[in-house]
Amino acid sequence: MPKDTSIKTVLIIGSGPIIIGQACEFDYAGSQSARSLREEGIKVILINSNPATIMTDPSMADHVYLKPLNTKSIIEILKAHPEIDAVLPTMGGQTALNLCLEAEEKGIWADFNVRLIGVDVNAINITEDREQFKQLLEKIGIPAAPAKTATSFLKGKEIAQEFGFPLVIRPSFTLGGSGASFVHRKEDFDELLTRGLEASPIHEVLIDKALLGWKEYELELLRDKNDNVVIICSIENMDPMGIHTGDSITVAPAMTLSDRTYQKMRDMAIKMMRSIGNFAGGCNVQFAVSPDEKEDIVAIEINPRVSRSSALASKATGYPIAKIASKLALGYHLDELMNQITKSTSALFEPTLDYVIVKIPRWNFDKFEGAERTLGLQMKSVGEVMGIGRSFQEALHKATQSLEIKRNGLGADGKGYTNYDQIIDKLTNPSWDRVFVLYDAIQMGIPLNRIHEITKIDMWFLRQYEELYTLEKEISTFKLDTLPKELLLEAKQKGFADRQIAYMLGCLESQVYNKREEMGIKRVYKLVDTCAAEFEAKTPYYYSTFEEEIEKADGTRYVHNESIVSDRKKVVVLGSGPNRIGQGIEFDYSCVHGVLAASECGYETIMINCNPETVSTDFDTADKLYFEPVFWEHIYDIIRHEKPEGVIVQLGGQTALKLAEKLDRYGIKILGTSFEALDLAEDRGRFSELLTELKIPFPKFGVASSAEEAVTLADDLDFPLLVRPSYVLGGQGMKIVINKQELEEHVIDLLKSIPGNKLLLDHYLDGAIEAEADAICDGEDVYIIGIMEHIEPCGVHSGDSNATLPPFNLGEFVMQQIKDHTRKIALALKTVGLINIQFAIKDDTVYIIEANPRASRTVPFIAKAYGEPYVNYATKIMLGEKKVKDFTFNPQLKGYAIKQPVFSFNKFPGVNKKLGPEMKSTGESILFIDDLKDDQFYELYSRRKMYLSK
Repeated sequence: MPKDTSIKTVLIIGSGPIIIGQACEFDYAGSQSARSLREEGIKVILINSNPATIMTDPSMADHVYLKPLNTKSIIEILKAHPEIDAVLPTMGGQTALNLCLEAEEKGIWADFNVRLIGVDVNAINITEDREQFKQLLEKIGIPAAPAKTATSFLKGKEIAQEFGFPLVIRPSFTLGGSGASFVHRKEDFDELLTRGLEASPIHEVLIDKALLGWKEYELELLRDKNDNVVIICSIENMDPMGIHTGDSITVAPAMTLSDRTYQKMRDMAIKMMRSIGNFAGGCNVQFAVSPDEKEDIVAIEINPRVSRSSALASKATGYPIAKIASKLALGYHLDELMNQITKSTSALFEPTLDYVIVKIPRWNFDKFEGAERTLGLQMKSVGEVMGIGRSFQEALHKATQSLEIKRNGLGADGKGYTNYDQIIDKLTNPSWDRVFVLYDAIQMGIPLNRIHEITKIDMWFLRQYEELYTLEKEISTFKLDTLPKELLLEAKQKGFADRQIAYMLGCLESQVYNKREEMGIKRVYKLVDTCAAEFEAKTPYYYSTFEEEIEKADGTRYVHNESIVSDRKKVVVLGSGPNRIGQGIEFDYSCVHGVLAASECGYETIMINCNPETVSTDFDTADKLYFEPVFWEHIYDIIRHEKPEGVIVQLGGQTALKLAEKLDRYGIKILGTSFEALDLAEDRGRFSELLTELKIPFPKFGVASSAEEAVTLADDLDFPLLVRPSYVLGGQGMKIVINKQELEEHVIDLLKSIPGNKLLLDHYLDGAIEAEADAICDGEDVYIIGIMEHIEPCGVHSGDSNATLPPFNLGEFVMQQIKDHTRKIALALKTVGLINIQFAIKDDTVYIIEANPRASRTVPFIAKAYGEPYVNYATKIMLGEKKVKDFTFNPQLKGYAIKQPVFSFNKFPGVNKKLGPEMKSTGESILFIDDLKDDQFYELYSRRKMYLSK
């Protein structure tokens, strides 16, 4: 049965602002879905309130509505578009599903004659309502953990009495494990039960016996109207049950599952999917398996939508789940669709992997002082990285190198823990850095059995770790000139970085690199092709590895490299790595637009990134995708292989910018603003000299490298003082101090966590107004794309402030100073591309806080508010293809646009919610108002000083 021709217009519901538990994987799904539907000639209407995403780009749909995700907005859209035939709610996470259900209950879909595709209401209800789901599993004979449902406090107490402890409390209809918890002790039960009941929109929780220590697996499935089902990917959680899958280190394909149990699990998953209603689309099923030889399987949950894991599974296999799921929702059958990678086989096939994937989450606990740092049922990570390798060890190393937490991989960097009690504590109470702690424990000589007994991590994984440590020990007995080739090759095949090998040998990273070159140990690139090279892949999506040389019959030796270099002129765009607070999805938006603009200018585009949730790592965004760590060694090898005209660093946030110095030192051309200018803007001393020359005011400041220097400086600068380390993003480590004691404590604290860093002390302009401007410059002309005024006073990080575009109460005199300062600074820094400048305004004088010659968090927001593709223009200027005067700027905005930050404090009960110079928001939404009399503006303005913390 081919596509349903009665569907001509579809409404896609997005997932709203990024929060912990629901991140940019839904931007990826929504973007892919919109493209997939439009390929079929379907008109797409899209609603989402997140301005930072590619999904809400005007090019993605026929009509994009940046509106709050509520039924009022849905009704407005359905009235404006009576032609909407169907709604697809499976691409926007839990937010979209919940909104869709609410609209169904209110009869909105029926009123406007709109039908649901991709899922049915029955399926959502059965899978989200824990009681209904439990009954369904019983009916179809699939084992589940003993559990009972409670809709009241008293009922919950009764169940606990019956089951005994430990227990798990899981609220219905929540995402990212919100409100879920383990209860080990009777004393904690009352509080945790109350939290669970409150977290569920229907005040219902499931209380089940904790399957502590069981192994956890996920399967990603697709099903069509004809009841064909394919399993796209099996994923194994390295961590046992008890840690939310979003916070688990996961591996694909499953590593420690016997084939017999895997087949049983497949059958169960297919049976479950077929029994939750009649729908076509994607599904994620989670199972627990007993860690003994019986391998008993218990079903945990099923999600009838694309999920965080389906983004991972798509990137892991190259099979675009959201794209195919959208076509299935239109009525297509799997055997009628093409495999998007080979373009010659059908989509009704199960991908086979000849490589291993490791996903590691990325946390930001340092932003939440006093946060409970142990991991459990509530998800706490803000992003993730994925490594692809020929072995688990190589993939694990690549993933740890991608995290950007100042580690070079596992071990061999002198940064591990060496205190026995601390290591045992971190193994007992799972912590964010346990991927490294396991290595430290083995290094300390703690037996594998003991580590297994504490963590319940499968022995297979622990042995892999042990092998890595054994290899490190062996290499450490050599010097650079005595190291045998086979040992160096083995270390590279197992993922050790040159930096780590240099640490083992006591030499420089560059010496190891040269030794490798000399010995002919070079990276080769392999295709991610969904079918283990059984059919030819048409999509250039690569990962690197190391191979033994092969000798041909004529005696020549070679290694097989699948990445063929073309003779086209090329440009490399460096991605922004894992999402974190201070560097989120807005840089993915900028990278995607940069790639598309370079492509329009006739360049072959090459994307390097390691974030599985993003659109920039979709296999058909750039001409070539290297799914590799944004880590010097990997980037340098790709550049040497591809020989591009240059590299764009200003679109990937601080991650890409930090690599500019190395690129410059190695003579690789940086497209756009030079490294010299980027460095000048980061170096406060030199930047202040420049401002003095330009006669532009800035707050008095000093630089200190010890607590003693800081206290001496304070006498000259006057309190309050803003203290911050240089070269950080998202206000990391920033604090306002009001006396010498606070100053001393904070400085000692900072130098302990970032040794050797210089600290900047600024006189804090108390009560000042903060504003910022984004501009495009070509070295001669400057065009200011937007000036925003912050509603919160100076001192709250710009990422945590509500910002209005255009400003709402800056006089003509102040606005003129902002414009003049922006132009002068952009030209003085010889900016080519984008620049963001932040200002503090006090007594009608505009002071400069900082200038960042790169894409900023606010560029996508301004582009959406004004309806103009500023990143596209800026990229063409960086490439030297266009000048500012070649563009006709015509911004369109009625009234005001407000960028509203969104926080995920609910994941960290007990954390101080005050705002200050360190950024804490995880995402943002956009709000359009006609005038300043709007109630929402009034409410924001009246609360503006409430959270300021000193």
